Amino acid sequence: PALKSSQPVPAQKTFTVEEAVEALGFGRFHIVLFMIMGSTGVAEAMEIMLIAVVSPAIRCEWQLGNWQVALMTTMVFFGYMVSSVIFGHLADRYGRWKVLFISFVWGAYFSLLTSFSPSYIWFVFLRTMVGCGVSGHAQGLIIQTEFLPTKYRGYMLPLSQVFWLAGSLLIIGLASVVNPTLGWQWLVRIASIPGIVLILAFKFIPESARYNVSCGNDNGALATLHWIAKMNRSVMPEGKLVEPVEERRGRFKDLLNPKYLRTTLQIWIIWLGIAFAYYGVILVSAELLEKDLACGRGAGEEGLGHRSEEIQSPCLCHLFAPSDYQIMFISTVGETAINPLNILGINFLGRRLSLTITMGCTAVFFLLLNVCTSTTGLISFLFLLRGFVSANFNTIYIYTAEVYPTTMRALGLGTSGSLGRIGAMVAPFIAQVLLNASFLGALCLFALVCVLCAISAFTLPIETKERALQRQIKEHF
Repeated sequence: PALKSSQPVPAQKTFTVEEAVEALGFGRFHIVLFMIMGSTGVAEAMEIMLIAVVSPAIRCEWQLGNWQVALMTTMVFFGYMVSSVIFGHLADRYGRWKVLFISFVWGAYFSLLTSFSPSYIWFVFLRTMVGCGVSGHAQGLIIQTEFLPTKYRGYMLPLSQVFWLAGSLLIIGLASVVNPTLGWQWLVRIASIPGIVLILAFKFIPESARYNVSCGNDNGALATLHWIAKMNRSVMPEGKLVEPVEERRGRFKDLLNPKYLRTTLQIWIIWLGIAFAYYGVILVSAELLEKDLACGRGAGEEGLGHRSEEIQSPCLCHLFAPSDYQIMFISTVGETAINPLNILGINFLGRRLSLTITMGCTAVFFLLLNVCTSTTGLISFLFLLRGFVSANFNTIYIYTAEVYPTTMRALGLGTSGSLGRIGAMVAPFIAQVLLNASFLGALCLFALVCVLCAISAFTLPIETKERALQRQIKEHF
């Protein structure tokens, strides 16, 4: 017996969630996850793009000035900015799935109420509440990021842009049919349908296993991992799941930890600039179409830019003509034009260099909008510009979700999104007010901001290409 007791006991095999996610590979679970979580982009795009396609009708109905139209968009992003940080904190504390579900219920409810707005003030207030709900949709990307194996993140996450594109095209197509016939109120009601459908679909998606282990719910994480193994027809790693519990989750001061301080500040600058440029080009496109500001699209030009007296309202404002919806549709398709190159850049050049290149190209194409050209030339510039600004958003979303550890990932993305919405709040006053006073001045301002973001992207201290997701704060160089 003495000899027996002196023999070493074999160590029990253990594994981490990171190792389990990699071992389970990519399969049917991830396809379902991609379809449902990706579809959150459809709902978000329809709610965000809604203002751009209804603003001419609302301007005419309530006889609004430029600053009042700009304020509608600004207040949507104000609601997004305020609640984005709150939702990010709650997601790190109480779970990604719960926050995602609550945000969709909130957004769908207030979106439906918007369609019954009796006045401009009520419309602005209710769209602000919608902005609060939409800010929680980013948790869909977090859940995708935390379930995907490392080598698939650089491919699958950018493909989620297809859903945003689908939502953008859908709202433009619906607007071209519904606005002239049923009115903008019905367009708002129809736009809320995807969000309502997704609320029912969320039951097929579990809580993030990475989040569960970070808060000590190993049983919940194991149940999820076994379910994924069954769906993917793969095998769980042998041994016991071992992960230490992290009590410090969702703390704002961790974003300013010396290990992440520089990264956080530069990410905030980039988010602010990208949102400023992205929503700027959407609103600039609408202004170019509504008021014929581009030198190649005078009122007397025949073709796509032609307007008839029938589509002018009694209050001397301009409703979108069918040709204007066509141009918006074509330029929006441009969001996929750069996507294949963006995916290659993200995976082969890395996140930082890819973002630097697309931000620089965005600046160039903003300046090209000032070149006197035909309608075809204008459409081409808008087409490529939309492609580059979309690529910027693709890359910064991925980078932000990858660079922060699980204990502060949702807060990091939420805070960055919140700072970005400051840029989105400013964009309407540049694209809808300054643009009417100084066309070149507005374009130069957009270009300058993009150049600053390109410099900030190039000097980011961390590259996340092929880097495993971190569980907690640690040295990352």
